[in-house]
Amino acid sequence: MENLIEIADVRHTFQTASGPLPVLDGLEVSVPEGGFVAVVGPSGCGKSTLTRLIAGLLIPDEGSVFVHGARVTGPRANVGMAFQNPVLLEWRTILDNVLLPLEIVASPLSKTEKQDRARKLLALVGLEGFENKRPSELSGGMKQRASLCRSLIHQPEVLILDEPFGALDAFTREDLWQTMHKVKAEEPFTAVLITHDLRESIFLADQVVVLSGRPARTQFTLDVPDTGIRTLDHLYTPEAAEMLNILRHQIEVAQGRVPAKDVA
Repeated sequence: MENLIEIADVRHTFQTASGPLPVLDGLEVSVPEGGFVAVVGPSGCGKSTLTRLIAGLLIPDEGSVFVHGARVTGPRANVGMAFQNPVLLEWRTILDNVLLPLEIVASPLSKTEKQDRARKLLALVGLEGFENKRPSELSGGMKQRASLCRSLIHQPEVLILDEPFGALDAFTREDLWQTMHKVKAEEPFTAVLITHDLRESIFLADQVVVLSGRPARTQFTLDVPDTGIRTLDHLYTPEAAEMLNILRHQIEVAQGRVPAKDVA
């Protein structure tokens, strides 16, 4: 399978008031077309920097980022992004919030077709009937569903999810994990998920990449077996417990709590 995203030997340093702050050091990440990769690591290790590189919002000091074989040199229209804070505009209806990217990114769709697509996405995530509501009339989970629709409205090749479920309660978060599988089945895309939740990573992703402490490199990669349709019961199997133990150990190594020589 062809890799849609290739991050090759990337190094990056931020210039701060207190001096240079190296954040990435020889980072290597590959994401196959149609794949779903989760990225985990210690807080502040550079995970969000990685998403900005893929979206073209940041250019590395050294190394290269490729999408479909083309070097990323600036912002890309074929990338959708969803964040922990949905950032919906209160003066717009939910439908108009979802349509917002199509006011920025060129689309061959007519106005009616754009609205039909937005309504289809909202129905897919369980928000049918809420098109004319304002953001303040929705719960946190419902806002995040609307944000997901907005990130997909222009049919991006790449979907970047930067801790989109991190601020939600456990039950809502698990419900949205299942919604994500449903959405991906209906709206094919290549995804990169940034998360601090190891359960989330093995439930949603095909592969989990563990970054080291800052400056980050690719420390470990875990392939998640394809078990077909995933349900929450998968998280309580011996196989899931083993994967979680491996990832927890790798995070401890990345945090410097366990010597690197003890990596399994």
